[in-house]
Amino acid sequence: MQLYCNSLTKYNRLITKEVKIGDLLLGNGHPIRVQTMTTTDTMDTLATVEQTIRCIEAGAELVRITAPSKKEAENLLNIKNELHKRGYNTPLIADIHFTPNAAEIAARIVEKVRVNPGNYVDKKKFEQIDYTDAEYAEEIDRIRERFTPLVKICKEYGTAMRIGTNHGSLSDRIMSRYGDTPMGMVESAMEFLRIARGERYHNIILSMKASNTQVMVQAYRLLIQQMDAEFGECYPLHLGVTEAGDGEDGRVKSAVGIGTLLEDGIGDTIRVSLTEDSELEIPVCRDLVKRYTVNCQPLTDGGSAVNGQRSTVKPIEKVPYNPFSYSRRKTFAVGNIGDHHVPVVVADLSKLDIITPESLQSIGYTYNEESDKWNISDGAADYITTANKGIDFALPGTLKVISPYQTWLEAEDKTKCFPIFDGNMYLDERITKSEELNLVNVECYSSISPQPPLERLLAKIKTDKTAVLCLFSTNKNAMQSVRRMAMELEDNNVKNPIILVVESDWQTADEHLIHYATEAGGLLLDGFGDGIGFGITAESYRLQASGLKNTKGRTYTSNTSPEQFINSTAFTILQATRVRISKTEYISCPSCGRTLFDLQETTAKIRSVTNHLKGVKIAIMGCIVNGPGEMADADFGYVGSGVGKITLYKGKEVVKKNIDSAIAVDELINLLKENEAWVDLT
Repeated sequence: MQLYCNSLTKYNRLITKEVKIGDLLLGNGHPIRVQTMTTTDTMDTLATVEQTIRCIEAGAELVRITAPSKKEAENLLNIKNELHKRGYNTPLIADIHFTPNAAEIAARIVEKVRVNPGNYVDKKKFEQIDYTDAEYAEEIDRIRERFTPLVKICKEYGTAMRIGTNHGSLSDRIMSRYGDTPMGMVESAMEFLRIARGERYHNIILSMKASNTQVMVQAYRLLIQQMDAEFGECYPLHLGVTEAGDGEDGRVKSAVGIGTLLEDGIGDTIRVSLTEDSELEIPVCRDLVKRYTVNCQPLTDGGSAVNGQRSTVKPIEKVPYNPFSYSRRKTFAVGNIGDHHVPVVVADLSKLDIITPESLQSIGYTYNEESDKWNISDGAADYITTANKGIDFALPGTLKVISPYQTWLEAEDKTKCFPIFDGNMYLDERITKSEELNLVNVECYSSISPQPPLERLLAKIKTDKTAVLCLFSTNKNAMQSVRRMAMELEDNNVKNPIILVVESDWQTADEHLIHYATEAGGLLLDGFGDGIGFGITAESYRLQASGLKNTKGRTYTSNTSPEQFINSTAFTILQATRVRISKTEYISCPSCGRTLFDLQETTAKIRSVTNHLKGVKIAIMGCIVNGPGEMADADFGYVGSGVGKITLYKGKEVVKKNIDSAIAVDELINLLKENEAWVDLT
């Protein structure tokens, strides 16, 4: 195995052990299974059955139901029997957190149980304790004694198990030795896996979930490497981003984390955790998975199909970066691109017939005619691209233009307008170039248009302190091709900045979101990218401009143009990958039967009064199970602690307990003010 996957240059599924969940087979090359979790009270049998059926009919192949105590675990039998009575035999999963007895009951009833090593038996009191080796070993023995009965029951009943580590709920013992790290997540799961293997029980799936996509991706990669090194085999992997939130943010964050791993052939089942109705998660899951049956057919010769041709990506001799720890590629700066600057956003306005001051509203710039000033939002693009047309009005001071060569030549203000070249034109010494910034399109290992020899192009570019590379690929496996080109730059000591260019030919809003988040997100998480520029094909643009609908039925028309939608998506992806923060971040659990208030309504309410607090991370958790642990690195937490009662956190510290939910949002605002995290709207 190469590092953590079979190939870094083409799509190739990681083969894992086969697991049986009822009549469903998972892993070992079987289709990637999609699943969700109910949000009803498990003791309300009919409500849980009805929601489970809605999820199944939406396409769920597995449905998870919370079982926080013995009574809910016992009621799983009534739920299962009612589903069978109605003709539904989809495997059910019991979600266990703190109660081993509940797990042992559920394992005799449903097809799969999920346990969290940080909560199950192990201690989690957020106390930093130093363990000697002997004390550490004693704790492992205690876990073995308490966990083994569940393993034996699962083995006897043919029940599958997910050992699901969450970044925010690592035990004190793990935290004391590994800290709040991806390696700590891996070791937390491996301890339980070793116990199960000692009992010759192998019907196991693992997960490494986090709300931080960098941590999540690194943990899965490390887990694969560790299993391979220790066992010489890998168990199936369940992929998910915890507390992703709702709407565009939730979809993008999930696609960044899940899609990055799927691109490398990693993942046997997925769940998209949205703060929305459970059945609405399934279309997003299906959009993620279908990319690997529609667009990413494996090729045995290392090439990728391009319009009936094949294009070979260069083999990798050595990976020039650490895929287990985030570090941005070192570059020099060209203007505000590269080096220490945050990644820039390039907005594509080339499909507009004419560009006016009003056109810029869609990308974050609003002109006030009375004051003759521009209002610039935190989500304002840094550059725009045009077709063969110039700009005949004064641009906002922070905005610059990228134009085709002839348009640039005719531009009056060459401090605001810069040319873009293909490789052959760039190498032509007769061509006039900008003294400040020249952009060079590089088609990565595909052959739609004639390109100069790569060695010659890179030799010229690396000595040009004005050159920025725009990397894209028309290969089916575009992300891998662009990543390989970024490695080529490192191998040749090319330190010029790069802009990641991604075009989408999908049709729905969700499909576009997933495409951009998967292809650009995966590269950004590996430290590649000093800017991003997204576009859509002419046909997709026509669909979007005429009223594109996403899978939830929202229509992007009137006040949401294709340009606004794509610009917003770009900033959301940069935020989801943690490389450029431009807005408030919400870590919101997807709700379940334990939730103690209306999570969707409350999330919307908190978002409406705090969405101007750039860079502040607010966690909104339905219950104490998802409270201090699951909200991981949030700055502030709003957690259900009883019916109609809320507890507020600063980090993982309780600051206000059992507040009446009617005033809890106001109390959250007061907490933000007390900690100088509040900004009044002007």
